[in-house]
Amino acid sequence: MDTRLAKFRIGQVVKHRIFPFRGVIFDVDPTFNNSEEWWLSIPEHIRPSKDQPFYHLLAENEENAYVAYVSEQNLLPDDTGQPVGHPQASLIFESFREGQYTLRPRITH
Repeated sequence: MDTRLAKFRIGQVVKHRIFPFRGVIFDVDPTFNNSEEWWLSIPEHIRPSKDQPFYHLLAENEENAYVAYVSEQNLLPDDTGQPVGHPQASLIFESFREGQYTLRPRITH
């Protein structure tokens, strides 16, 4: 399978192209890596192709904070320069500067 490079990076703040939410990327899958049931639950007219990067986001909208799984084609850079208000952001990232989060150092044994 030909896998292309991800357009967005871990720690980058992005927004959804269609739906009103934004978030910070904390992981990237080179291609779709979720259940078939999840993929089929997306309305067919907006269902993304599976052969592109998919991003795990600490996401937020005006009402909730949650984890989202979003295709690359449905993301845009968020140019507000503002951090996300997700309560788990401080567990994964150690700082936020100039629109970019920095991952916490990994603790290993």
